[in-house]
Amino acid sequence: MSLDGLSRRHFATLAGGAALGLSAAPVHPADAGRSEVRAAAENSLAGFPADFRWGTATSAYQIEGAINEDGRGPAIWDRFAHTPGTIIDNSNADVADDHYRLYRDDVQLMKALGATTYRFSIAWPRVFPDGSGTPNPKGLDFYDRLIDELLANGIEPFATLYHWDLPQALQDRFGGWMSRDTAKAFADYAAYVAERLTDRVSHIFTINECSRLVHLGHGLGIDAPGLKLPQAELNQVRHNVALGHGLSVQAIRARGRPGTKVGPAENLVVCIPAIDTPANVRAAEIATRELNGGYLTVILEGQYIDGFLAQAGKDAPKYTAEDLRIISSPIDFLGLNIYKPDHYVLAADNERGFTLAPFPASFPHMDADWLRFGPEAMYWAPRHAAKLWGVRSIYITENGTSSVDEPAADGNVYDLDRVMYLRNYLQQLQRATSQGVPVAGYFLWSLIDNFEWADGYQKRFGIYRVDFKTQRRTPKLSASFYREVIKQNSVV
Repeated sequence: MSLDGLSRRHFATLAGGAALGLSAAPVHPADAGRSEVRAAAENSLAGFPADFRWGTATSAYQIEGAINEDGRGPAIWDRFAHTPGTIIDNSNADVADDHYRLYRDDVQLMKALGATTYRFSIAWPRVFPDGSGTPNPKGLDFYDRLIDELLANGIEPFATLYHWDLPQALQDRFGGWMSRDTAKAFADYAAYVAERLTDRVSHIFTINECSRLVHLGHGLGIDAPGLKLPQAELNQVRHNVALGHGLSVQAIRARGRPGTKVGPAENLVVCIPAIDTPANVRAAEIATRELNGGYLTVILEGQYIDGFLAQAGKDAPKYTAEDLRIISSPIDFLGLNIYKPDHYVLAADNERGFTLAPFPASFPHMDADWLRFGPEAMYWAPRHAAKLWGVRSIYITENGTSSVDEPAADGNVYDLDRVMYLRNYLQQLQRATSQGVPVAGYFLWSLIDNFEWADGYQKRFGIYRVDFKTQRRTPKLSASFYREVIKQNSVV
């Protein structure tokens, strides 16, 4: 059924909401019986589900280093980072955390936390140095060793196929994601990885954060490959990435072991009701669907909705009905990267049914200016995904914050701001799971400080501090906090 044909009155009861026990709007204590309020409070205090997965996350380019080892080909970030003026501290990721050699030590860091899962990414140019064609015989050897080490320490591997390190050969040959040929090459890469690794890896994320790789890499030129495309070409890039996702889902189904589960990991546009009234909650749901119309909505609904196409106008992507069928190939779970609120929403009597409240200059943020402090994003984002699209399994695939992280006189890092951030966001996640929102696990970003893209090494997101001269890892206060959360399976 086309959701565009539904009235807003029916929109609140889209598939998934009733089955998950989610009401069209949160119950206000003034309208609820005392027993209902007490039950909600008791559920929240009960902690996370008993089978909840706790983990950390990293990406290949940000931590591995060893860019010329064992047949790896160049990635677009290699060229970009070595272009003067692109990285704020003039650094690069040639060595990064040297995880390629120190992975066993890093697995022990995870084990010390009590983590049961680890989300890592595979470097496409290690596997196919030219992007396609003949695979590098040594390309997956590192990941074989890493996976075996994880399993030997009781940690379940979750693999991401693409975290922005496109083989430079595909950029040179096809224009990268400007071409459908790159989507096809991605599917071939996905098939090969699935065939080789799904005897031990049962969960695979396809593409990490389409919205950032399109907007920052192809629109603003801040990330690799550093392009500033006009809107029509930008929308086509987004479509080609979505197509690559769909083709890779099909490839993994065809070549992976039975039972292999697959889904995307996306930083959806998070829309939060400015005040929790039924009308504003409804408006935030509408805004979430509309403002994610170029990627998540088409993946989950199999159509470019009218609002997206009207907004794009003559700049809308070119596509076929077959494209939409591929893009909406059924997924097993949805990964959500949640750092901040994008919009606070108010109901409005206009064509869209909502208006976006402007952020005041005084709105709080973390060490990174872009990282607004809005813990309720962790509640509303998965709640909206479950309500709007009937998603039955959600993973928080990234969440965390940068901090100044200067060692104190005693050598310890007292990152109280990160502890405060994590405590508040995880309380909101616990609120969500206590209400039946189907979040199955959480991956903290990040295990260790790393190469933070255009920010180089100036922004530290790890709960272990890294001295990049010695490669020494030191636990921060936030590591102790996270260890306790995992141990208790609860924040409250």
